[in-house]
Order: sequence, then structure tokens, then C-alpha cells
Amino acid sequence: MAEIFNETWFEDEVATFGDRLEAARLAAGLSAEDLAQRLGVRDSTITAWEADAWEPRGNRLQMLAGMLNVSLMWLMTGKGPGLGAPGDADALPYSARMALADIAQLRAQMQTLGRDLLRAEQKLEAELRELAA
Repeated sequence: MAEIFNETWFEDEVATFGDRLEAARLAAGLSAEDLAQRLGVRDSTITAWEADAWEPRGNRLQMLAGMLNVSLMWLMTGKGPGLGAPGDADALPYSARMALADIAQLRAQMQTLGRDLLRAEQKLEAELRELAA
């Protein structure tokens, strides 16, 4: 019976998106302020997401999942790779969770920089074509 409870602890029937976000944030050892700073949003935004008053956009959802080391599906529905029930013995040590959060943040920053680089390259190509014409 305990296994069924553990498997369903964070599913939609039991927990909200905000519940899962808060649990994953706490499991990662991050304060709401820390997470807000890493995401580039206000503290009040994290608070509103955790209270289910607002919902993040798709790009922020992906960043959240990466930073908190849970799957996007788990964050949205409670199913898939994510957190177990409170007290699960499989929890990673705090230092490992922080390292994973740092890596996820760097990955998100690299993706943003990649998109910025592509836009700059496209602008330069357009300018060069215009000069050549």
C-alpha cells in the first residue's frame, strides 16, 4: 500500500502544479528568492506560481524542470521522473542537488545565448547582403 501512496503523492488528483513546484524547489535546497534570481523573475512570481495564482509560460516551465532536476511532465502532472513522497530514502545529498541545479541553470543560459547568437548572425548576414546589393 505504501508503494501506491509513494507513486501517487504528487499526481494531479492529490497535488497542484504549485505544490510540485514548491516541493521540487525545497528538495533542490533553493529559496523562492534564489529560484527567482536564477530564472530572472521576481520573487512574487515564484510565490504566485506556488500558490497556483499564475502559471509560468512554456519556456519558464522547461527552465524550471531543468533547474529543479525533475521532468517537465512530472512538474505539470506529477507523473514521470520527479520527486518521490516525502521521506524517500533515494533523495540526493544537498550538494549534489545544488550541483545539478547549477548545471541546469548553465544549460538554460547556453540555450538563450545560442538563440541570441543565431539572431546576431542573421542580422549580420542581412547587413552584408544589403551592402553587397
